[in-house]
Amino acid sequence: MRILLKQFHDSRCARGQSRARTIAQNPNVAENEAGLTLVEMIVVLAIIALVAALIVPNVIGRPDEARVTVANTDIRTISAALKMYRLDNGSYPTTAQGLKALAEKPTTPPIPSSWSSEGYLGQVPEDPWGNPYQYASPAPGGFALKSLGKDGQPGGEGLDADLTGGK
Repeated sequence: MRILLKQFHDSRCARGQSRARTIAQNPNVAENEAGLTLVEMIVVLAIIALVAALIVPNVIGRPDEARVTVANTDIRTISAALKMYRLDNGSYPTTAQGLKALAEKPTTPPIPSSWSSEGYLGQVPEDPWGNPYQYASPAPGGFALKSLGKDGQPGGEGLDADLTGGK
């Protein structure tokens, strides 16, 4: 069995050979037709399936790992902004002021004395799962910052585990 495909251009004809001569050299192929056997097509499909079977399992789990990496990077970025805030103002924002104090000048006491006119973050990011980062400043010299992970609940294991940062 042969599956036939239309042949639109024969490079040998383009090099000066006549179409009749090209066909004469290939008597098994009708004019303007070339083909693949069913066996050849099955071999190609089997190779594609084998390659897909090897690659797909390695790619499937990557989006969740990427989200964890993004969350850890965000935590480091927010921590750096909080440290800059402390250098300028002498203390970290209060828990009540929250991370919003990095994007907008706080209006609740204690009002920062040297808040940067550009802010410390353009906007407060959400974690990669769409939840706000949790911030607390339990003592004047420290802060706690975390993402609740994929499940958005405290605790958990694997992708649901909390990701933390702070000082």
